[in-house]
Amino acid sequence: MPRRVSLPSADDLFRPTEEAAEGAPKGSGKPRSVRAVPDDATETAPAQRRPSGRVRHDEKMTVYVTAEELLSIEHTRLTLRASHGLAVDRGRLVREALALVLAEYDANGADSALVRRLAEG
Repeated sequence: MPRRVSLPSADDLFRPTEEAAEGAPKGSGKPRSVRAVPDDATETAPAQRRPSGRVRHDEKMTVYVTAEELLSIEHTRLTLRASHGLAVDRGRLVREALALVLAEYDANGADSALVRRLAEG
């Protein structure tokens, strides 16, 4: 008897991730509003910029890295676990690094390491 793998249906793969409004059927929730500029200027202050941590993320971004960059990320992740007892996944590590870089950019602007490195290359 051949074994068949059970795969999710298209409905499962493309289901909405937003919570439906109360009493409304799933998928009919009010669309989220997305703003390029925050309503409150203090939202992006350097001291306020924090990574999202372990929460459900609604947005996805694909970033391509070299094999060397991926090995560096993985080495750092394993070192954090072995030396500091911090079990983090690659996504959280990248979000933390991104928060640090963006906070430093917010604080230093044109004098930031981000601007210097991008100008070099």
